[in-house]
Amino acid sequence: MTLEFGPFISLGIALGIGLLIGLERGWEARTLPEGARVAGLRTFGIIGLAGGCAGLISLRFGEWFLGLVFVAIAIIIAATYMRRSTASHDIGATTAFASLLTFALGAMVPIGYPLPAAAAAVVATLLLAFKPTLHVWVEKLEQRELIATLKLLLISVVLLPVLPNETFGPLDVLNPFEVWLMIVIITGISYLGYFAIKVGGTAYGAVATGMFGGIASSTAVTLSLARMSRRQRGLENAFATGILAAGATMYPRVLIIAGVLNPPLIADLLPALGVMAAATYLASGIAWHRTKKAAPLADLSVQNPFQLTMAIRFGLFLVAILFLSRLLAAHFGDQGIMALAAVSGLADVDAITLTLSRMAEDSVALSVAALGIVVAAAVNGIVKGAIAWTVGGSALGWRIMAGLGLPIACGITVMLAL
Repeated sequence: MTLEFGPFISLGIALGIGLLIGLERGWEARTLPEGARVAGLRTFGIIGLAGGCAGLISLRFGEWFLGLVFVAIAIIIAATYMRRSTASHDIGATTAFASLLTFALGAMVPIGYPLPAAAAAVVATLLLAFKPTLHVWVEKLEQRELIATLKLLLISVVLLPVLPNETFGPLDVLNPFEVWLMIVIITGISYLGYFAIKVGGTAYGAVATGMFGGIASSTAVTLSLARMSRRQRGLENAFATGILAAGATMYPRVLIIAGVLNPPLIADLLPALGVMAAATYLASGIAWHRTKKAAPLADLSVQNPFQLTMAIRFGLFLVAILFLSRLLAAHFGDQGIMALAAVSGLADVDAITLTLSRMAEDSVALSVAALGIVVAAAVNGIVKGAIAWTVGGSALGWRIMAGLGLPIACGITVMLAL
């Protein structure tokens, strides 16, 4: 008779799942006296093992047996929970639901889902262990941030899947699914940038502020810090540190956006954008080294994490860029695309990046698309220098012009040399 180890392994995994969750629950209730704990390490281990046994038996007798045992376990847990809540006036049901989840995960193992069950057990244990941190996050969450999160989920999870994924209109430029996907990508990056600023704060100085702000909008950081520089003279190096860090962060941001839509573009963009980012970060580091003390950046304006009106405007701007790109490419070839990239860079880099990344899949060569993106990024960098000079004054302006201009020249040289 050959002994099969499969069932024993399944029961071992089910027991391990129960012990893992029970370890956290037992540690949470470690200060309670003996007998006051509803479930701990041993109880959860038994619940997980019971789930594994029920799953094994259901393989022979059918799913009805597993369902029957689950109902029986649920009744026992519910009765225990009601008795405990009546005695202690504690209405928390986390341990009760964790017990039911442990049984279900234990049952998943022998019926063919050991890895999902183990992964779910780890995630559940982390959620239980992070209770204080999660509560702090919820307490600090503002209503506008909650609404912004729901709006982002609405446009990405609800609206995006139902949009038609086919082209319409003149020159076949309007694809509702692709356009909306690009809106989701950009708004998602801005959303992450907002929370990066909030979590990282400005307590870490201009470098952190610039890098986090550059995830959302390096132009917005430039304008905000330039205004502050005009009000607080003598801190130009500190404000230049933040502006240059934001400008440097724009380059990997552009690289990520292009890479998501068209991975082969990364190879063409990486040398130039890498040089531009590294050189600009170096310039930011030099400005930071010359700063005697951190600038008080606590009043750096942080915009709403999600603005639907702005997203729609960006979508319309993107459609216009798509149409003009097709039109100019058809009539003027690569020169038309370069001209449009330069003009687009005056206002925004994301739209032309998304457009050329998409066009590089069929109608435009990768090298041309990459050059257009680099040109737009270069023009946008020059615009930041102009903003810093006109808004923040000449003392800030020449630092930004030099800190952005030299890396841009290096990047363009590398791009043309390839």
